[in-house]
Amino acid sequence: MNRLLLLALGGALGTVARYGLNGLISARLSTFPLGTMIVNITGCFVIGLITPLMLRYEWRLFLIFGLCGGYTTFSSFGIQTLELARDGEWFYVALNVIGSNVLGLLAVYLGWVCGRALHGGTP
Repeated sequence: MNRLLLLALGGALGTVARYGLNGLISARLSTFPLGTMIVNITGCFVIGLITPLMLRYEWRLFLIFGLCGGYTTFSSFGIQTLELARDGEWFYVALNVIGSNVLGLLAVYLGWVCGRALHGGTP
């Protein structure tokens, strides 16, 4: 099967799974984003489970990059940070964790401000 098709199929399934699980959990809670947290945690578990397995490249594309990538990119962040830690690259672990979280939150805020300005509202 075409590699791009495997990625697309895995990504589509991961996206639908994320939407379904997050919606199911979030429908019961109104304030804390528990659905997102559970998606992120389960995605990290699945990518951690799959990565060390000796899978054929096509299965890795489908499961790791497609399914887990569509389910949550947080799982990619988690496995890359773990690999840095296993290699003893502690500076890069800290840079990845702090940079992704702090700069990511800052980017969300700046995007929100820009979106409000484009929509005609004040930030």
